[in-house]
Amino acid sequence: MEFRISDSFTSSLAKLTGDEQKAVKTTAFDLQMNPENPGNSFHKLDRAQDKNFWSVRVNRDIRIIVHRSKASLLLCYVDHHDDAYKWAEKRKLETHPKTGAAQLVEIRERVEEIRVPYYVNVESTPPPKPLLFDRFDDDKLLEYGVPPEWLADVKASDEDSILELSDHLPAEAAEALIEIAVGGTPRAPVVISPESNPFEHPDAQRRFRAMVDTEELERALDAPWEKWTVFLHPDQQELVEKDFNGPARVSGSAGTGKTIVALHRAVHLARENAEARVLLTTFSDTLANALKEKLKHLIGNTPRLAERLEIHSMDSIAVRLHKFNVSNKKLLNREQLFELISKHSQGIDGLRYSVAFIFEEWLQVVDAWQINTWDEYKDVQRLGRKTRLAETQRQVLWTIFETVNAELVETNSVSMAGIYLDLTHSLEEKKNSPFDFVVVDEAQDISIPQLRFLAALGGAKPNALFFAGDLGQRIFQQAFSWKSLGVDIRGRSKTLRVNYRTSHQIRMQSDRLLGPSVADVDGYEDDRTSTVSVFNGPEPTIRNFDSHEDEIEFVADWLVKLSGDGYEAHEIGLIVRSDKEIARAASAIEKAGITYKQLDSYIQLAHGYASICTMHLAKGLEFRAVVVMACDDEIIPSQERIEAVADNADLEEVYDTERHLLYVACTRARDRLLVTSGELPSEFLDDLSPVSL
Repeated sequence: MEFRISDSFTSSLAKLTGDEQKAVKTTAFDLQMNPENPGNSFHKLDRAQDKNFWSVRVNRDIRIIVHRSKASLLLCYVDHHDDAYKWAEKRKLETHPKTGAAQLVEIRERVEEIRVPYYVNVESTPPPKPLLFDRFDDDKLLEYGVPPEWLADVKASDEDSILELSDHLPAEAAEALIEIAVGGTPRAPVVISPESNPFEHPDAQRRFRAMVDTEELERALDAPWEKWTVFLHPDQQELVEKDFNGPARVSGSAGTGKTIVALHRAVHLARENAEARVLLTTFSDTLANALKEKLKHLIGNTPRLAERLEIHSMDSIAVRLHKFNVSNKKLLNREQLFELISKHSQGIDGLRYSVAFIFEEWLQVVDAWQINTWDEYKDVQRLGRKTRLAETQRQVLWTIFETVNAELVETNSVSMAGIYLDLTHSLEEKKNSPFDFVVVDEAQDISIPQLRFLAALGGAKPNALFFAGDLGQRIFQQAFSWKSLGVDIRGRSKTLRVNYRTSHQIRMQSDRLLGPSVADVDGYEDDRTSTVSVFNGPEPTIRNFDSHEDEIEFVADWLVKLSGDGYEAHEIGLIVRSDKEIARAASAIEKAGITYKQLDSYIQLAHGYASICTMHLAKGLEFRAVVVMACDDEIIPSQERIEAVADNADLEEVYDTERHLLYVACTRARDRLLVTSGELPSEFLDDLSPVSL
């Protein structure tokens, strides 16, 4: 007998308390081990229209809804007794007549309308809004997975009703219809033969998964809110398994599953290449630690696989490889390098620039490209630097940079960029990479030296380099040309369009911070207007207050209401711009009486604790409800960063990355989002005003 779980089961399991989840898991394991065990308390649902629906008793109040046949047992839903029964009475499992996919279909409730004649002023009656799908015939809508009994409702829907209607449709149908509604073109429908197993259809495989053993079931139930451990969209699955003849990249806005793809891609490469070593890397130690936690859920207890799949931040793996394979140079941090630049900038005739400007010029141009001669600096294209420099001005600056470079050599010291250059040269000489495959998450924040290093690791070998990133979340690095450094992803780039994490309302308003599209230096443009969220939610709340005290009071009340609505502490995140604002967030959550933890670089979320963190640490995280606090003027955009800019021409980059930071924070929210300020509000909050479909 096949044993399967549905995504509706994992979603409903996540909404139960911790103790309730433990009891459900025990019952689920019992069902998997022996579905026919008389000890399993099955109860026939007489009022269910699907006669194969049964309930299974977990305890006095909790019931699992299963679809039971001779060939299979499917876990469909779990909830408290009455709610579980209501869910079952409104659903049926059927094979779609056109696509051949298995679907859990909500039964349409037909209510006869009572029409009462009355007189109206014709001139005041607003014109009806255009119907979105009346141009499609039934056959085309069926191809998109629309259940036959919902065809009439779909054809009668307009921009006001489509989102509500989508909540009642199978996800593949809802996604296709919303994408059409926003002007996109859904992926080509898949149709299988009537003789095929309906659970083998690609749309069904992302909704229902067979559990081959208890270990796989344990992983699926261990973190039910992480549905990605079990279910993948066909577009995601294609990227995971596809063979590429060179470097490849997946992009997409926040919540579209880029990190999911990166994780599965790394695991797939390790599993399909028995002796290969795979590196999964990302921008920071914080994000690397978050990936390690996710990997545990994905691979479970498979030590041999874990041995060949390493997860490190880019800098940490570079330092390790450099130490053991190149030299023991002393690595200088950012503060030490700034002091070095400052020292050698004293008393220079004709110097017109601040130390801050000189330091950024050294970091982003001289150090990034590892320039060692005047001829190199004289002709280098200063990509990303807005301030123009005449040759005479470059000559003055070069007297500083030449001295700095000389001192680094004399003291056997090196910058992080120097580490990458040494490694790049070593790899090019040895032509023997320590890793067969490299998967990079948060690729939009890769620096020039890092990309050169990655190119040396993987080059243009098939499947060797795979990148995942979102241009809209670039918060650390200046934009530059990948193609100029030998990493050409043309023809091997794919944008994900389905947003699983963030409600339509939150996504639409957050996207206003970035505009309809974001482009990179090589001309690749990410159109964000065609992204589709798969569920609705409340409009985000944007509130400005006259004082910190008023802000804290409101946020505390909002959190109390969340708790009353069934939100558990670990489903809540409070995010601020920097460590300086942590205290404001802590005051609000303490006033609400909710236990919490402040996250550090190890990102260890704890059950029963809300999380407080900075916007930088929030990357890669998600919560059912998010509060973005302290969005005051001079906090975001950061006044410190603005004052550190030596030339107004560079202000654009500061404003762009600060906008991206706020975007990152807002898109950590799944269902509920509150954004507040406690003094004069940030100018960015004007862009977060409500917007309709």
